[in-house]
Amino acid sequence: MGGRFACALALVAPATAFSGAQAYEPLAASVRAALNKAISDQAAPYLAFDTESEARAWLSAMSRRLAKKMPDRVARDEFLITVHYEAKRAGLDPQLVLGLIQVESNFRKYAVSRAGARGYMQVMPFWVKLIGAGDQNLFHLRTNLRYGSVILRYYLDLEKGDLYRALGRYNGSLGSPEYPTMVVRAWQRDWQWQYPVRTVERTRDRASRVTSLP
Repeated sequence: MGGRFACALALVAPATAFSGAQAYEPLAASVRAALNKAISDQAAPYLAFDTESEARAWLSAMSRRLAKKMPDRVARDEFLITVHYEAKRAGLDPQLVLGLIQVESNFRKYAVSRAGARGYMQVMPFWVKLIGAGDQNLFHLRTNLRYGSVILRYYLDLEKGDLYRALGRYNGSLGSPEYPTMVVRAWQRDWQWQYPVRTVERTRDRASRVTSLP
């Protein structure tokens, strides 16, 4: 990761979700312990970029794209900062996670699938008992994004980096191309982002941390 930028900064897609359900599978004790550790830290979310200008540019670009789904600016920025933090923490592309959320829940915090998957990333409740704590609420913003990101990372590792198979496992549709194709399409079409470089010289040696979200 680059520098840390927790931007409270101003404190300041498709209409149909394609939610599914991860399938319960017994886990080895070592895997359960590793996943439990992966969901445990309590550090405040921040945007991990080399410079503050990059952090602000990313947040501004993503916020504009999400404005129709989340009209409240403060809530929208908190959501995006948390997505970025949890995705990066799990070794994922934040834009991929945004594409997955778009397909899974269409950015509805309280979405529930027919199988019982919950929240933005449509996490199945059995994961809380399997690797978490019984009092964790999967409708809580950070809890849902933490679980979803850790689970997708687990499936990517299980499938040796095969994104299509990992996404199939995540949605409970392994072997069917429809869901992975939808996520990758949303990722590439709606959420790709590149920092607009305006000068040759970049001030990467000036990374500093901005005030964290509460």
